[in-house]
Amino acid sequence: MDGTLVPYDQANVHILTHSLHYGLSVFEGMRCYQTDDGRSAIFRAIEHIRRLFDSAHIVEMTIPFSQEEILKACVDVVRVNRLAECYIRPIAFYGEGEMGLSARGNAVRVAVAAWPWGAYLGDDAAEQGVRLKTSSFVRFHHNSIPPHAKASGPYINSILAGYEARRHGYDEALLLDVNGYVAEGSGENFFIVRDGEVRTPPVTSCLPGITRASVIRILRDAGIGISEQLFPRDAVYIADEAFMTGTAAEVTPVRELDDRVIGDGKPGPITLKVMEVFRAALRGRDPRYRSWLYYV
Repeated sequence: MDGTLVPYDQANVHILTHSLHYGLSVFEGMRCYQTDDGRSAIFRAIEHIRRLFDSAHIVEMTIPFSQEEILKACVDVVRVNRLAECYIRPIAFYGEGEMGLSARGNAVRVAVAAWPWGAYLGDDAAEQGVRLKTSSFVRFHHNSIPPHAKASGPYINSILAGYEARRHGYDEALLLDVNGYVAEGSGENFFIVRDGEVRTPPVTSCLPGITRASVIRILRDAGIGISEQLFPRDAVYIADEAFMTGTAAEVTPVRELDDRVIGDGKPGPITLKVMEVFRAALRGRDPRYRSWLYYV
């Protein structure tokens, strides 16, 4: 916290912390994996920290540390806690002081935490695929809340969508944009496959995911056609395959949307290929993607 290693039970903030009341903070989700040579590496750490600073710039927040200092803090937290594999959460937020929406004098606080975290959408998600429900909550317009900023407040939209989906027995929500086109999951980017071609929504109403960019690179390297274009939810109903991507979700197949089975109801060949190469990249087994690993 703020440049100092702090024990878990002492990592506290004041009740009048500005970001607690008004939701203006920026954060990242990163994963550290144990590679096949026994060393631990953070996946695309440099890109994640760059996005953290991009998010801060979008919301007019000045982070009082350099990108190199935050990156070192992430490595230190993993190393000191002796975590071979973990999830890492850097966050920058406004501390206590002046209250009110227009307050600008509060100090920007920065913290990095890490903890073990397994399969985000359940242990069986990667093998069986997940069931989605189209949410009644719409993803916000990019001129309402900038989707390129990974900021805390907008995740209320995702939380409500996730509550709704799980209350009705689904694994996750799919959100549409204000024009009714597929945007993303509550915490994942979204892809569909039809006749061997892959499509994913453009980043006009969804976060430009680090895993999303990695998967696009993997698809292109494999010679599989991938385009960024808008499509409605019924295109998902008749897709041959669908999958979601994210740091927490990694690459997760989708087997149903709104009780319509997608394809034959199990992970398809392109999805399985992407999962295979992505997992190899995480473990340092594919030399093409070794630059994605930042060793602890």
